[in-house]
Amino acid sequence: MGMLRGLALAFSVSFFSCYLAMVSSDVASSDSDGDGFLQCLREKIPRELVYTQSSSNFTDVLVSSIKNPRFFTNATARPLCIVTPGDASHVQAAVVCGRMQGVRLRVRSGGHDYEGLSYRSARPSEVFAVVDVGASLRAVRVNRLESTAWVDSGATIGELYYAIAKNDSLVAFPAGECTTVGVGGHFSGGGIGMMMRKHGLAVDRIVDAKLVNADGDLLDRAGMGEDLFWAIRGGGGGSFGVVLSWKVQLVNVPPTVTVFNIGKTVDQGAVDILTRWQDVAPSLPSDLTIRVIVQQGQQALFQGQYLGACGALVETMGEQFPELGMTSADCQQMTWLQSAATPFISFSSNGTLEEVLLNRTASLSTSTKGKSDYVRRAITKAAWEEIFSRWFAMDGAGRLILEPHGGFMDTIPAAATPYPHRNGVLYVIQYMAFWQQQGEGGAAAKSWIGGLYDFMGQHVSKNPRRAYVNFRDLDIGQNDDDGTFDFENGPLWGERYFVGNYRRLASVKSVVDPTNYFRNEQSIPPLIETTTQVM
Repeated sequence: MGMLRGLALAFSVSFFSCYLAMVSSDVASSDSDGDGFLQCLREKIPRELVYTQSSSNFTDVLVSSIKNPRFFTNATARPLCIVTPGDASHVQAAVVCGRMQGVRLRVRSGGHDYEGLSYRSARPSEVFAVVDVGASLRAVRVNRLESTAWVDSGATIGELYYAIAKNDSLVAFPAGECTTVGVGGHFSGGGIGMMMRKHGLAVDRIVDAKLVNADGDLLDRAGMGEDLFWAIRGGGGGSFGVVLSWKVQLVNVPPTVTVFNIGKTVDQGAVDILTRWQDVAPSLPSDLTIRVIVQQGQQALFQGQYLGACGALVETMGEQFPELGMTSADCQQMTWLQSAATPFISFSSNGTLEEVLLNRTASLSTSTKGKSDYVRRAITKAAWEEIFSRWFAMDGAGRLILEPHGGFMDTIPAAATPYPHRNGVLYVIQYMAFWQQQGEGGAAAKSWIGGLYDFMGQHVSKNPRRAYVNFRDLDIGQNDDDGTFDFENGPLWGERYFVGNYRRLASVKSVVDPTNYFRNEQSIPPLIETTTQVM
């Protein structure tokens, strides 16, 4: 393994390194009451950047980035405080104080974590604080000559897209469709999106990063080494440190992008079309991505983005996917930036381009539960018929989102980044259940998603049954209460997310954070090799 700890950047690092050297190599006792931590913060961070539970606006700050109201209840473990850093030194101080005083950190960028692990703990006794990088660390700095950009982890995907395209409308970045998602979390898990078949995942285009590690050092790519740089590009958030910013390589896009949104009911042949889509979508030209949303009303919505004009798209569809019956009347031509904001691609509400892309808020009226699967062999027509007729006729039925792989994704080795779901994957399934937080529909929605997930086990990837870490799901396994994990005897939830890359991630963790300071219910644990002596 390569050198994982390098020289820190000249940014108050020597002070923090010396300070940390005086404290224990591991975090202090987990039963800390937090008073020492808060006092430590007051000495190193401006008081107006730290919100304690006694602060009058603590709740407002806490809820500002929560996207799922089921994690904002009286039963949800609340953080000791929220740190809203204005620069890297404030994050370094939080790490140093946390290590010394026995308080762990959870890092929030956009608050979209499906299990809320960026701002809550599933263990009521845990004493923790939240570092909310989305409060201030949100800058996007585009270098037009290099065709690169530095983006802070607290920026949203929409803010990144807007800044890039306003600088040059013919460049873009391949990332997700939901514009309110924070860059930090999205990049940490891989970053799938509508252009991944052409340009890969978000992590495939990351060329540098700045991270505060468990020692409180601020490191760039050269300082952290290639193993740690590999791990943070898809290994999931909350395991290796606090990534403050990312340098990304931008990609070229044409002046005209075409999108379409075609709905088909079962009576209109949705089952046959969807069955055919499974073989067509991963093998289409990489300029064209068609995802499918299956939802109530026994309906499938085929949503497409083509990096080109309508005429060429219609010709391609007529040759390769005539079953959908697409015509020029279905085309909507626009710029790439407009396609990233249109409701036909995302679920954003109508509004101006700026309103849609720069909006950071979300409704707290609807609770959600998500799960995921990967499909490597097409699901049969009979299975789809049962899915439509049985599962989408139930009370509490939610939505399936099917996003195709293929194209560029097939050219990247599974070990190139921690995201292993590459060659041979037809598409990823995202299961979503919804219910009104104040209503009584939660039981039906949870029963629906759990039952459908069990049913789908026979049709999706196996050994292991795979999952996408950015669609976080605690149902597939958790670390022990102390954050440890038995690789030999425990349920290998990490292999569901990372397959053969899981052990390498744990090896990196054992070097850069051997005492497991950065941990949560599904963080990467240090790999502890065991040997058996023969007497």
